Amino acid sequence: MSSFIPFPAYYDDAPIDLSFVYKNEKPAGRRGFLKAEGGTFVFEDGTPGRFWGTNFNGGANFPEFDYAEKVARRLGKIGVNIVRFHQLDAEWDTPNLFSFSNGKRCDKTTELDSESMKRLDYLIHCLKEEGIYVYIDIFTYRKFKTGDGVENAPALADAGKPYSGYNKRLIELQKKLAYDIWNHYNPYTGLRYKDDPVFVMCEVVNESDLFSRKIATEPYLSEFRELFNGWLAEKGIEYDACSCDVNGTDEPLIQFKIELQERYYTEMIGFMRDIGVKIPLTGTNWSINKACSKTQLVTDFTDSHVYYYDWRWGEYKKSCMNKAITESPDCGFGRLSIMRVADKPFFVSEWDMPWPNEYRAESPLLFAAVGSFQGWSGFTIHTYAYTSRLMHMNILGKEVSSDTIGGVPYREGIFSTWNDPAKFGLFYHAALITRRGDVPVSENLTMIDTTDLSGGTGQSFNSSPEQNRIACNYLNKGEGVDENIPLVNPDSGEVMSDNGCLYRSWHKRFGYIDTERTKCAYGFLAENGTVRLKDMTFDCKTDFAVLALSSLTDVPLGETDNILFTAVGRAKNTDAVFEGEVMKEYGKPPVLIEVIEAEIAFGTSQKNLVCRAVNAEGFYIGTVPSWYDSNGMFHVKTGETMRSMYYLIAAE
Repeated sequence: MSSFIPFPAYYDDAPIDLSFVYKNEKPAGRRGFLKAEGGTFVFEDGTPGRFWGTNFNGGANFPEFDYAEKVARRLGKIGVNIVRFHQLDAEWDTPNLFSFSNGKRCDKTTELDSESMKRLDYLIHCLKEEGIYVYIDIFTYRKFKTGDGVENAPALADAGKPYSGYNKRLIELQKKLAYDIWNHYNPYTGLRYKDDPVFVMCEVVNESDLFSRKIATEPYLSEFRELFNGWLAEKGIEYDACSCDVNGTDEPLIQFKIELQERYYTEMIGFMRDIGVKIPLTGTNWSINKACSKTQLVTDFTDSHVYYYDWRWGEYKKSCMNKAITESPDCGFGRLSIMRVADKPFFVSEWDMPWPNEYRAESPLLFAAVGSFQGWSGFTIHTYAYTSRLMHMNILGKEVSSDTIGGVPYREGIFSTWNDPAKFGLFYHAALITRRGDVPVSENLTMIDTTDLSGGTGQSFNSSPEQNRIACNYLNKGEGVDENIPLVNPDSGEVMSDNGCLYRSWHKRFGYIDTERTKCAYGFLAENGTVRLKDMTFDCKTDFAVLALSSLTDVPLGETDNILFTAVGRAKNTDAVFEGEVMKEYGKPPVLIEVIEAEIAFGTSQKNLVCRAVNAEGFYIGTVPSWYDSNGMFHVKTGETMRSMYYLIAAE
């Protein structure tokens, strides 16, 4: 019979402080500007650029000063070293770039609000002091107004997508905003944004393309046909631009859209370079199809988004897929990989396996481990929060009083992670894996030929990113493997990395991470008996759990005198009610975690280790049962006494 105990989160602190591990990385920017070199990021002093972090959405980017100080310290303690500023321009959230508060009519979006910028400036200063970098997202949800000199502005979707990729006036307005942002002077850092190495990445536009977004609104439809007709004449191609379905997949359309999108990126990136922006820039950030991915070849790095989620969360009926990653042959890494090319750094600026999926604790360490194995440059989860008023809404999945923000139900809080022990609670380990490179990069690279640019992910991508490094071959066709030939047999039910550090079985429904400084077993552990790694065993009685140990020093787990051990699985609100996958009641505080009953054992050269449990407030609860056996293995048993999710194992 499972049991649950309270494990609330506090917006202004974290129960364990690992900032000492990263003390040499403060302030952010001390290593110079980030740059792209081949397939990786490096700072000017040669240090690799590897990042683990989170998005701040909408109003969370413009906090009061005291909150900015607290949230920066909290993230620093957890090991987060990057925040992506997302949805800064969203009209539905206040503050935003153009308006600090609601009430006064906003008739144009051509000026930055001074109070909003003051808040953003101070947040940047606080993050910088804690060694946390910034990925700035400046064009996402901007709602163009007639006062901006935009034709048919009321009919345009957020950010004028997809017309903002070719309409001259919309591009002029994007350039002006980019100019104003990058030349903005931050009085708290004493630098203009473009001169501050705290900024490490930026994209031209968030989640926009000419392939999946419909071209239908006038006068932009006619403008597209005119541009297409001119391109056809230039290329000498016979095709009817005036009456064709511009949203179709005919070859001339696909090729024209590729060139048009590349032209847009090249123009915007060139403009930002001309005004003095030094950091790596990309175009857009989703693997919507391979044609869109191919257009990113003109950028400095590639970026994509992935969600293990099936989008059934409505305003009134609220349901969500409740399926474990360990039950799926592919859990999104294949979709990410169609945006990965061998000679450019790759970053994942949005990912999630959101609440209320009860198995979501699987995701942070798996994503961190696969990213490290692939040589990707890092992740920012979507999202930390949509607001800074976190002391008022302290249950999972509910951050605001309404059922939607901007007409979107999930923004009420199901993607908020700041108080989720099942996800954010594992960020200590995920940050260590990513920033230290605990999982060695695969030495074997498989290039996959991409032939059908209008299609989705071919079978070769399924599960293969967990086997060896994967990259798309968009240029030299015939030199890679066929995208339709599986590299991992789905019927085998399992995949093992070529260096032996990663294993996952969708038949047995569990997996592990086995490295020198971090070891983890996750999934349905009870039904799989003893999980044996190199010099470590896991025995778990709780049916679903994540058990993770990380050395908090530079030496392996078998030698270190300081270890973080986390045992977590399901987390929920008190009195939450579900019927199958449908939520009936959110529940109330406090957040509860399932007590994990488990025994771990590992070899160690340390002779006097002691294990203490740590509660949500950061206090030692007491000593957890532990002992050395006759073979010198150190055992720890959780769940019967001193119950928690965090345990510090240290030499006395």
